[in-house]
Amino acid sequence: MVVIKSREEARAVSEVRPPLAGKIAIVTGASSGIGEATAWELARRGAQVVLAARREDKLNANATAISEAGYQAIAIPTDVTDAEQITRLIARTEELFGRVDIVVNNAGMAWKEPYTRNSVEQIKQSITVNLTGAILLTSAVLPGMFRRRSGAIISVASVAAHIAVDPLYSATKYGLRGFSLSLRRQLAGTGISVSLVSPGFIRTPLNRHMRMPMPGPQIVAAAIADLALKPRREVVVPRYYATFIFAEHLFPWAADLFIRLGRRGIIPRNYR
Repeated sequence: MVVIKSREEARAVSEVRPPLAGKIAIVTGASSGIGEATAWELARRGAQVVLAARREDKLNANATAISEAGYQAIAIPTDVTDAEQITRLIARTEELFGRVDIVVNNAGMAWKEPYTRNSVEQIKQSITVNLTGAILLTSAVLPGMFRRRSGAIISVASVAAHIAVDPLYSATKYGLRGFSLSLRRQLAGTGISVSLVSPGFIRTPLNRHMRMPMPGPQIVAAAIADLALKPRREVVVPRYYATFIFAEHLFPWAADLFIRLGRRGIIPRNYR
């Protein structure tokens, strides 16, 4: 047994053995944005990371870059809307590494068109990517976590799961948030943690059309990695969005007015 006698020794030990050393993590939506940044952050902290997304070329490039930087990562192309592909993702990960310790449900999407112009297919795709995929992946990974009585499930919701701004996107993120919070209660005492990170506007490909100051995805990636080490119910990033959420709960009429003024002309005149 090693006895650490000083802060200097503790720092040296932590540098030798990263905090997530030996952990096996799956990150969905890892081809870009928050998912890509999260894969890097978990790898830097010692985890062996499985990158999952649909874009195989980008996914492979990210995994290669992480590996060439001296960390451990592989790519397993996966469409989270396909239950069979999710089953293969878990099976392949367990075949390679023996288990799954951390799952980051990050795959997500949004349409630029307002809800009134979304097709039935667009509606179905949003629900399956943002909500159903996370539910299916969580269901697939839970049996192994139950056997080991350990694991961490982290889902990326949104400030839009607190402040309703887009009918379709907010519906899926409210659903993901409700799923995660209730699952957390059901799994209390099992050794499996369930956490949420709810970002505001982040500089990602999803928001490339927006002209406003936004932090990069690294701020969300760091919050996710922290939750893998010290689980919490929910973290809002950047933190100042917590003030907006509090104001929405206190003064919903003000939020109604603010959003209405910003969305003039969104409803077609011939819409019924």
